Amino acid sequence: MGEGKGTKLYGIIGHPVAHSLSPNMHNAAFKALGINAVYLAFDVVDLRGAIQGVRALGVKGLSVTVPHKEAVIEFIDVVDQHVRSIGALNTIVNNDGLLYGTNTDWLGAVRAIEEICPIAGKRALVVGAGGSAKAIVYGLTLKGATVHVANRTESRAKELADRFGATFSGLSLSEELSFDILINATTCGMGGDTTMPVSIEVVKKAEVVMDIVYAPLETPLLKTAKALKKTTIDGLKMLLYQAVGQFELWTGKKAPVEVMKNAIYGA
Repeated sequence: MGEGKGTKLYGIIGHPVAHSLSPNMHNAAFKALGINAVYLAFDVVDLRGAIQGVRALGVKGLSVTVPHKEAVIEFIDVVDQHVRSIGALNTIVNNDGLLYGTNTDWLGAVRAIEEICPIAGKRALVVGAGGSAKAIVYGLTLKGATVHVANRTESRAKELADRFGATFSGLSLSEELSFDILINATTCGMGGDTTMPVSIEVVKKAEVVMDIVYAPLETPLLKTAKALKKTTIDGLKMLLYQAVGQFELWTGKKAPVEVMKNAIYGA
C-alpha cells in the first residue's frame, strides 16, 4: 500500500542498526495484510532525543536493539512485568502519547526452542549475561527449565543467575555439569569470528544447540553441533518470533509468520 496520507510509522532503534533484518520482516508483513504502514531503521546515539521524537512525530511503535535495551527503560511511561523481571525491553507501543514497554525476546527464544522440544523439566546452559541472555534465562525459567549461566565475567553471571534462581560459573565449566540445551547468547561467532563460546567437549553434552547470532547463519558453534549430529536452532528463529510478538502487539492482527520468515531467510 502506498506511503503518504495516513501512513503509520514504525521502526527500530539501535547503534549500529544498518544491518538489521527487522525492516524486511515488518514491511513484508504490512504489505501482506494491506496495512498502510512503514518500518524504518534509525541509528540512534541520543536515546533521550529519539524517544522525544517518537512522542513528537507520533511513531506508533519501536523495536529496540543493542545497546539501548536497558537504558531506554527510564524514558518509557509504563513497563510490564516482563520488563521489570528481565531488566531490558525490546518493544515500545505508543498509545496516543503514552509509551508502553514490553519484551518479546523471551517469547522469541521460547517459541524457537519449543518448535524442537518442550522446555519444562529440561536443563539449559546459557552462555552470556547481556540483555538477550537475561530474556532467554527468564523465558526458560518461566517455562520450567533448570538453568546454568556461564559468562566470561563471573560476577555478571552471578548477578543474572541470582535474579532467576539459576546456577552460574565462568566459562570454565565443571565436568559434572550436565544439560540438554546449550544456548549461545553472546556475539561470539559473529561476522568473521571463528571462535566458539564453549569448547567442543561442552557441545558434545547437549542434545539441542541454539545460537542467537545470525550473521553468519551457520556459526562455528552450529557447524560443530551439526557435525556432532546435534539438533540446531539458528539465530533467525529467535529474531523471527520476537518480531511476530511485536507485530501482533502493534497491529492487533495475527502476524503472517511465513511471509516474515521468507523475508529474512531470503535476505
